[in-house]
Parts: sequence; structure tokens; C-alpha cells
Amino acid sequence: MKPSNRARRQGLSRSGGFTLIEVLIVVVIVGILVAVALPGYQGSMQKGRRADAKAALLDVAGRQEQYMLDRGTYTDDMEDLGFDDDPMVSDEGHYSVDAAACTDGTLARCYVLTATPRAGSPQTDDTRCTTIVLGSNGAKTATGSDTESCW
Repeated sequence: MKPSNRARRQGLSRSGGFTLIEVLIVVVIVGILVAVALPGYQGSMQKGRRADAKAALLDVAGRQEQYMLDRGTYTDDMEDLGFDDDPMVSDEGHYSVDAAACTDGTLARCYVLTATPRAGSPQTDDTRCTTIVLGSNGAKTATGSDTESCW
């Protein structure tokens, strides 16, 4: 039954809006979807930002090899390799990379590069790969709860 023109003018007709319960149901559904999707999204973002660490490690490794050819030794000073800072900061700013002598030798023979998340970066929450390591012998390792997925 359609309300008359007089009833519509007096505000007695039913409006086409939503009830409070309908709005609350939509809010709850959206909240559940966000709670399910957000951790997966954050994990994907962390995985993508690990590429920043890998690129920085490979850049430093290439410069270390050139330094070895020129001087007959490796260095633990990133400024010697042409970087602005020691430790070196990755291009996207998520990691700092530093060098050290390997455990079974000296810098004259080998080095270990370690990429560590920088303070203030979202990568500090990446518990799967807390550090990413590259050795002069090509060994690729990491620390964290899922080290197999870091490289």
C-alpha cells in the first residue's frame, strides 16, 4: 500500500535508509575481513622489503671484491668502499649493512656482511628474518624464526 501525498508531506512515509543493526552487521563483517587480511598483507610487505637487504648485500659484496683486487685485502669500513656511512644504509632505508672478518679468518682472507633492520623501519617487526647474512664464500644465511625463506 503506497502512502498518500499528504502522508509523505507529513513525514509518515518509510525512508530508504539503513537501520542501526544493519550498519553494525556491516561494521562487524568489515572488521573480521580486516583482521584476517591484515597479517597476510603485512607479511607480504616484509617479504618485499627483504629485497632491499639483498640488493644492499650484493652491492657491498661487489665493492668488497673490487677492493680486494685493488688492495689485496677486504675492509670492514663501508666508507672505504665508497658509501657515505659506516654501517651502510640500504637504498630504501630499511636495513643497515656492516662487514666483519669471518669467524675462521681475517679480513685479508674473508668477510661476512650482515643486514640488520634499522630502528624505526617496519622491518624491525620481521621476526621471520631478523638479520640476513652474506659471506665472501657465497654462503647465504639468516637469523629468525623462518631462515629458509629469507634468501
